[in-house]
Amino acid sequence: MRRSIVHEGAGQLTYEIREIVAVAKKMEAAGLTVTWENIGDPIQKGEAFPGWMKAILADLVTQDASYAYSDTQGIRPTRQFLADLVNARGGSQITADDILFFNGLGDAVAKVFGFLRREARVIGPSPAYSTLSSAEAAHSGYEHLTYQLDPSRGWLPDLEDLENKVKYNDAVAGLLLINPDNPTGVVYDRPMLEKMVDIARRHGLFVIADETYANITYNGADSCSLSQVLGDVPGLSLRSISKEYPWPGARCGWIEVFNKRGHPEFERYIDSLLAAKRLEVCSTSLPQLTIPRIMGDPRYPAHLERRRRMFGDRARQAFEAIDGIPGVKVVLPQGALYFTVLFEPGALDGERSLPPANPEIGALVAGLVGKVAPDKRFVYHLLASTGICTVPLTGFCSDLPGFRMTLLENDDAKREWIFKTVAEALKVYLR
Repeated sequence: MRRSIVHEGAGQLTYEIREIVAVAKKMEAAGLTVTWENIGDPIQKGEAFPGWMKAILADLVTQDASYAYSDTQGIRPTRQFLADLVNARGGSQITADDILFFNGLGDAVAKVFGFLRREARVIGPSPAYSTLSSAEAAHSGYEHLTYQLDPSRGWLPDLEDLENKVKYNDAVAGLLLINPDNPTGVVYDRPMLEKMVDIARRHGLFVIADETYANITYNGADSCSLSQVLGDVPGLSLRSISKEYPWPGARCGWIEVFNKRGHPEFERYIDSLLAAKRLEVCSTSLPQLTIPRIMGDPRYPAHLERRRRMFGDRARQAFEAIDGIPGVKVVLPQGALYFTVLFEPGALDGERSLPPANPEIGALVAGLVGKVAPDKRFVYHLLASTGICTVPLTGFCSDLPGFRMTLLENDDAKREWIFKTVAEALKVYLR
């Protein structure tokens, strides 16, 4: 072509969580039975969408209004309901006009980063959730800027690293945090959030908080929301029903905007997100209509508590299966739906392997592991040997070797098999 048509950031669009599926499908075609531990879909892993929620949804499906456009920002009674929930927590207050709906948080993230000035960078955690890190890198055309999460401190942020990177890089305009965190499962308590907000305040940054898993905390986690600590700092929270109902196929997410008034540059930026949404007219109506009826239902708190206990139990089960294996480090998760295994320094090399399920799969994996990161080599060998499909930690914008699996398998016997099989594979691989 006479002109280049490829965006400068196109090479930054990576999503290892889905990319490994192509490898697993090839092995599946060669006779491997795959156990999908790569993606956080509770429904795919056997969790039932609650019957009482289905009844609410069924009723809404009979109503003509469910098939109409909504306001561009979202259905107003739903936005008012959500604003009331935010305001009841205390802290920064919002109105219905400070909420904007999207077709899933993937859509929201694309807009949030896509309409930033290219030179304005947002620093985020490492390890990082791939959708966020790739979107930030793609908008700028450079590698994602990161601060370190420290596994020796339970994956809490290294605040000195964050402060220095913000202080000495004036391109940084925003601070991203994920709470509870994906992939590590760490939950930031109020003092930690206050320290991070203080860094943003002192350096004139806005804050983005991915709070997708805000109501999925367990194992004694003491969490609070961004709005409770933000004060007058401009910021936005990303929320969704995908993992909380759970209804990932609904593709229904929203942003809650704080303190745009009084910060003219931030207000112009938020207005650009709304203008971009107007070009699409609106987001899907039906999932939005469910929110006041489901979240406002007296059965909803018990639903959340049941799932907290369930995932807390599963996190402990995974931890007990793998903790103590020489060469790896694990931290007991306190939130979200994942379990991360970190390889100790020097534990991996380019020669280790696991016996493949059959010769054809062995030949396939041999052709894949030649020039990949050491943790990806393990993930490929684990897949080829056991059929368990996990995600390498280096796929989460991290230099630390490890892998992420889920806490989602709903079949108790199969979940026990997954954790025990991974543990045995680690012992064999690292001996």
